[in-house]
Amino acid sequence: MALTDRVWSALTSMIKLEDKVTRQAEAVKAQQTKIEDLTARVIRLEAQLELLTSAAVIKKLKGN
Repeated sequence: MALTDRVWSALTSMIKLEDKVTRQAEAVKAQQTKIEDLTARVIRLEAQLELLTSAAVIKKLKGN
């Protein structure tokens, strides 16, 4: 009986561990998606900033 209990306990622990790993993998995927979205937003903001900065310099040069 003790052997059966230990085997059952080991199987139960393994199933729980597999579930935790699966949930963690899903969380990592979601975080990666958020990071990629934020990276794209930063790239767009950098491009806008460069365009506005260039436009301001050109406007300043034309004004002189």
